[in-house]
Amino acid sequence: MTEDAFDFSAFMDGYIEDLSRALKALSRESVGQLYTEMLQVMDNGGKVHFIGNGGSAATPSHSAGDWSKELALPTIAHTDNIAALTAWANDTSYANVFVGQLQTWLRAGDLVVGYSGSGNSSNVLNGITFASENGARTVGITGN
Repeated sequence: MTEDAFDFSAFMDGYIEDLSRALKALSRESVGQLYTEMLQVMDNGGKVHFIGNGGSAATPSHSAGDWSKELALPTIAHTDNIAALTAWANDTSYANVFVGQLQTWLRAGDLVVGYSGSGNSSNVLNGITFASENGARTVGITGN
């Protein structure tokens, strides 16, 4: 690869600028609301369900691991059970993969955290809608 093909320094400068801008724009109020929702779930003996699509499918797994370890909070990353995920996709539709799992695991008062880089992932939106309609607390974390 030639130096002209990829300017690593420019890439890093841009990445750091984008990350800095995103962190500065982060709403402390929104993060505080997520914290309050999490405390409510902990106080009520509930659990946190994490869902996400595409590039945001790994974040639920990481979050579930950290939150259960650091906070002793029961968590489920619905992206981690590939057999369940693909069964729901195959037998119903990909847009239903999280609704199907939440039908089994969700209890009123639980918290569902949905990750979507675009904010438009139908399977995540459907999961959040189902959770909200069934007495769960919901939070969406999106890019863009």
